[in-house]
Amino acid sequence: MQTRSMTATNNPIVLIHGAPGRGKTTLASRFERPLFFALERGIPSGIEVAAVADADSFEAVLTTLREIYSDGAGDYRTIVFDTLDVLEAHLIEYVCAKYQWKNIEQPAFGKGWIACDDEWRRFLRAINTIRNKHGLTFVLVAHTAIERIDDPRAPSYTCYAPKLHRRARALVMDASDIVGFLAEDLRVVTDENGFHERTRATAAPGRFLFVEGRPAFFAKNRFSMPEKFPVPIDLDITALSSHWTKGVIHD
Repeated sequence: MQTRSMTATNNPIVLIHGAPGRGKTTLASRFERPLFFALERGIPSGIEVAAVADADSFEAVLTTLREIYSDGAGDYRTIVFDTLDVLEAHLIEYVCAKYQWKNIEQPAFGKGWIACDDEWRRFLRAINTIRNKHGLTFVLVAHTAIERIDDPRAPSYTCYAPKLHRRARALVMDASDIVGFLAEDLRVVTDENGFHERTRATAAPGRFLFVEGRPAFFAKNRFSMPEKFPVPIDLDITALSSHWTKGVIHD
């Protein structure tokens, strides 16, 4: 039996999810030399990014990824997909056209979603192969949705999760080295007024990227990072990237 040493890569796949308007795209634009697949075409005002032209279908995305694999990404060091919600819609459209289905629910027993799994795996293999060959970081942006969690250890509860079909979400999260939830730091406080008590939610100023999972939201990281990072408008991305670059500097 042969063995080999393994450790975390210096170039992660980062999944960022959060509600609309929380600054997901802005945060992604702070990563080192980003190239965007601007699938949602929702670049905030005041931000200018380099974007892949005509990436308006799943086939077009895969074609561009093949080109990046073969030729590299030039001076770009980060590839951003904004958003995975739209990519999933393109993927479903591709699968339905491939099998001549009217919609993804047409085949019985959930076979449509199983077919989508194969295409998600193809996409994830592609970005993983590219990041290993060319040393690129991938940032995957997604909206968030409130999902019900049935945990055998506790009563059912709800949490924030990336807005993807549950099968796709499991595949993407498993492939990601960091899953960050971008939101305010919410607190529950109780106001006492005589015989009456009122419970309400309050948020600390600013936004945070949570990278350690909680029952309230999906998050994780493979780099022993602190549970959350403040995300100001003028964020210096090295506050995050220092946890995985370990002193590696790109020319």
